[in-house]
Amino acid sequence: RDIGAALGFMHADVDWPNMLEGTRAHGHAEVRTYWEGQFAVIDPHVEPTGMTQSDDGQVVVDVHQVIRHLDGTIRDDRTVRHVYTMRDGLVARMDVRAVD
Repeated sequence: RDIGAALGFMHADVDWPNMLEGTRAHGHAEVRTYWEGQFAVIDPHVEPTGMTQSDDGQVVVDVHQVIRHLDGTIRDDRTVRHVYTMRDGLVARMDVRAVD
């Protein structure tokens, strides 16, 4: 949960999904605010299970995610796909997609 370190791998104008509100966070400050708010209300755990690169250069990571309420009860337990669009060696955009 080292937000500062994670942001170091992202473009300054990164476009990131705000999964709690169904919106997007843009830039380091908004992503930081989103993550801080997320960690205040849920306890997410994401475990990568596979990784590929698409023909257009996106990095595609299948992850098993377990999202818990702060009291420990499970809110969500499933596999999803994280798709990273890179620019200049940094994450410029991330999308979450269902696994077919």
